[in-house]
Amino acid sequence: MDLAKEIEPTADIDGRRRTAGLLAKASADELQAAWDKLPDKPDVKAVRGPETGLVMVRGRIGGGGAPFNLGEATVTRATVLLPSGVAGHAHALGTDKTKARLAAIFDALWQEEATRSFVESALLGPVEARVAAEDNRTAEETAATRVDFFTMVRGED
Repeated sequence: MDLAKEIEPTADIDGRRRTAGLLAKASADELQAAWDKLPDKPDVKAVRGPETGLVMVRGRIGGGGAPFNLGEATVTRATVLLPSGVAGHAHALGTDKTKARLAAIFDALWQEEATRSFVESALLGPVEARVAAEDNRTAEETAATRVDFFTMVRGED
């Protein structure tokens, strides 16, 4: 029995991955502003949480060495259910339960065709632009401190 053939994804995997990543990077203010702009707020049922706990953060020396436990990080997670039966999930660093709940709601709303364009334009687009601007600023600051080393050859050695 081929399990992969039986399971049909409800949304494309890359899109969900992008959405989850941007929702995790969204600030509580960005999520709240998008929620306030939402014209028809759904009646959301909490399935899990929001609840706060710890996760172990693992690292690798140089990105390729043996994994080791770096330490623990506080994470808040939430799962919600829309009246249509679509479930939304979210994880966020820290203890902000409202942020995790709103992120889970927007994850569920993104999965529905009727509200996906709103979530993209009101929330994900601005968050993506902010993150890109922050990354560019960090890259420029790093480039300003870059030192290029070169070797000069002396004589006929």
